[in-house]
Amino acid sequence: MLSSVLKSRKALQVNIAIMRAFVFVRQYALSHKDLTEKLKGLETHYNKQFKDIYEALNYLLQKDKQVTEQKERRRIGFKPI
Repeated sequence: MLSSVLKSRKALQVNIAIMRAFVFVRQYALSHKDLTEKLKGLETHYNKQFKDIYEALNYLLQKDKQVTEQKERRRIGFKPI
C-alpha cells in the first residue's frame, strides 16, 4: 500500500502500524460482544431511519416530476381564438 508507492523505510513502518491498528480494532470488537451487539443495533436503527428519509425524498421528487409533466402536457379540446 503506502510502502509499495513510496518505497521508503518510514513508509514501511507507517504501513505496519496501520495494519497493527486494524488488527487491534478487530480483536477488540471480537472480544467485547456487548459492544458489537450494540453497534449492530445502532446500525439497523439508523439504516431504517435513512431508508425512511430516502423514501420520502423519492416521493417528493416523483411528485414534483408528475406536477411538471401535467403542466407541460399538450392540451386537447376547445381552444378560444
